[in-house]
Amino acid sequence: MNYTNFQTRKLEAINVLINIKDEVVFRKIEEKIKETCVESTIKQFTQKQLVERAKRANEDFKNGKFMSQENLIKESENW
Repeated sequence: MNYTNFQTRKLEAINVLINIKDEVVFRKIEEKIKETCVESTIKQFTQKQLVERAKRANEDFKNGKFMSQENLIKESENW
């Protein structure tokens, strides 16, 4: 599929959305779009990345570089 065809299809979809009169239909389309966009932005870690993160977390803990649950709750109240 070429870029121009894709752009044309998106513009046609926008025109269809503009002309939808049924709120229920529009809401279903909107939910599906949001669901799909969120799923596509989630990046999964590789096994190597997960192992490295776990090693770093263990080192941080050993070196006292962590926050207690109570302190985290207090800090998050100011966000």
